[in-house]
Amino acid sequence: MTRARRLVLTGLVAALTLGVAACGGSGGEQQAPPPRTLTVSAAASLTSVDDQLKPQFEQANPGVTVQFNFGGSDTLAQQVVQGAPADVLATASTKTMQTAQQAGRIQGEPITYATNKLQIAVQPGNPKQVVDLSSLVGPQVTESVCAPAVPCGAATEAAERAAGVTLDPVSEEQDVRSVLQRVTTRNVDAGLVYVSDVRSADGQVQGIDFPQATAQGAAQNYLIGAVTGSQNADLATSWIQFVTGPQGDAALTQAGFTLK
Repeated sequence: MTRARRLVLTGLVAALTLGVAACGGSGGEQQAPPPRTLTVSAAASLTSVDDQLKPQFEQANPGVTVQFNFGGSDTLAQQVVQGAPADVLATASTKTMQTAQQAGRIQGEPITYATNKLQIAVQPGNPKQVVDLSSLVGPQVTESVCAPAVPCGAATEAAERAAGVTLDPVSEEQDVRSVLQRVTTRNVDAGLVYVSDVRSADGQVQGIDFPQATAQGAAQNYLIGAVTGSQNADLATSWIQFVTGPQGDAALTQAGFTLK
């Protein structure tokens, strides 16, 4: 873990645990901890990583169940702003996290802990011979992308500008996993998704790199923060430490993310 991460986590722990009392018995048998649920709202592209980390975290925290709310980052941020139940928010862009921050719904400073970049997901064997974004222009290839308000949609638009092309997708989805599903079910020939999504598909798609994936605005930062007013402040802190610690780093790297 980087020094910057450690400093942010130290401040987060102090902020979230202030006023939380530890209760201890004065003797007798030690009782099992009461069941508790930690609710994590996370960008859809984090699905495979978070699902992998869930049993490890639950095993280390007896009585705790981690419940996920996966979706488009903009939708999740708006839900948090409107008071939807959540203990932790993890987004796929700085902008969407700022939506929750500016509304006073994030405790302390969120942590930027990973980045992701786009790939063109195509059918195995690449039957349409897609080599770059320009290959998607025209009626010979059908493609799906994320809606502009979603981080992967904003990244797609940035890549299009950098490549000097304009795509004409048959659908604009509300999260990146929906784009991936359009490709895996063969509803479209190609889709703009993240590297991690291609890896999570277990060979159902093939990923095509293209240079504009690293253009300004195309690569996305992933941020995580505790939601203000959480009734599980200590668990929120523990989850954030877990995701940004060695176990999380290993899962993110394996999934195709780049660590910050």
